[in-house]
Amino acid sequence: MNISKFSIDRRTSPRVWMYLPLEYQLKHALRACGGIVIDASETGFHIYSTKNIPIGTKLKIDVLFPKKYELANFEVAAKIVWKKVSVDMRGKGFQYGLKFVQILEEDSRKLKDLLSDRSTSEDFSDPLWNEF
Repeated sequence: MNISKFSIDRRTSPRVWMYLPLEYQLKHALRACGGIVIDASETGFHIYSTKNIPIGTKLKIDVLFPKKYELANFEVAAKIVWKKVSVDMRGKGFQYGLKFVQILEEDSRKLKDLLSDRSTSEDFSDPLWNEF
């Protein structure tokens, strides 16, 4: 059996589907841009954005998520490791694979809690999830 290098999953931690808003900023940019976290793990994100960003670019990312009756957030620094053009009803956008390059211990704990909560409680029967 011939297995291509693209069919081997090299992830070191499991992915959890989610649909959360994020704000990211390039190193020398004056303003932040928005995007959506499609899935996440302890080592990276799969995101959607309308901006065309080169592979290898480092981003500062702030993710917002509900925590009981308030909004919480965590920050990470990540690097774009893959990119895919995404065309749908909303127009042209991009999907990116991000690998974390820096995350504070407190933010790492928030991410682990979020991943744990989402992996046991999400229902993905919504047709929107079939787009990804």
